[in-house]
Amino acid sequence: MPASLRLGVNIDHVATVRNARGGTHPDPLRAAEVALAAGADGITAHLREDRRHISDADIDALSALLRAQARPLNLEMAVTQEMLGIALKHRPHAVCLVPEKREERTTEGGLDVVGGHNWITPMVAQLSQAGARVSLFIGADPAQIEASHRAGAAVVELHTGAYCDAVREGREDAAAAELDALRAGAARAAALGLEVHAGHGIDYDTVTAIAAIPEVVELNIGHFLIGEAVFVGLGPAIARMRALMDAAREEDPAR
Repeated sequence: MPASLRLGVNIDHVATVRNARGGTHPDPLRAAEVALAAGADGITAHLREDRRHISDADIDALSALLRAQARPLNLEMAVTQEMLGIALKHRPHAVCLVPEKREERTTEGGLDVVGGHNWITPMVAQLSQAGARVSLFIGADPAQIEASHRAGAAVVELHTGAYCDAVREGREDAAAAELDALRAGAARAAALGLEVHAGHGIDYDTVTAIAAIPEVVELNIGHFLIGEAVFVGLGPAIARMRALMDAAREEDPAR
């Protein structure tokens, strides 16, 4: 049976709702507490350059909470000097470097580690020296996986958005091809000694196939869980996702 699977809950869009009206409600810190109680292993937050959801104050509060509870904070951030300074100040357990464009609604693809090797590698080194577990958010492309290894990352997080979109849109052949690519990418990354995570667009209908990939040890899920929480509550939404993940590990991943 594959090893157990960690769940990181991204609480960005609790902050999105808060920011729509201003003020302090709903509080991402409270969401983090609920997530951990419901079965999350850690909390993920993306501090964007334009501060569209998570704020610097949120990172301050989350860092203090998670440090006190000895639980991991996974800070997603762009590869910029400003974000490097913030990460070095807070020293989160993990840092995931992601591509970022101001005009995008959500992260549209993986980081180009091949093209950005000369500026990504020094940042990976600085963050690693500060004690962070550095992850690169990439597509399941062998060239990007190998470049991530050369850059010194400890982890790659495979972008699952194309697979999830194909499933939702009923494009069965495309979904099968994307899932095959994720499986091959996870195997290649693990063979290089990289820890393998996955995330983006995962919901109840897509989590099982992704969770069953034996090399994947962590899923990071946010938008769907926050949306589902509107109807059932955040705790029950996370508990159901946790149950689906655990069940996937009990099945044959090669089915």
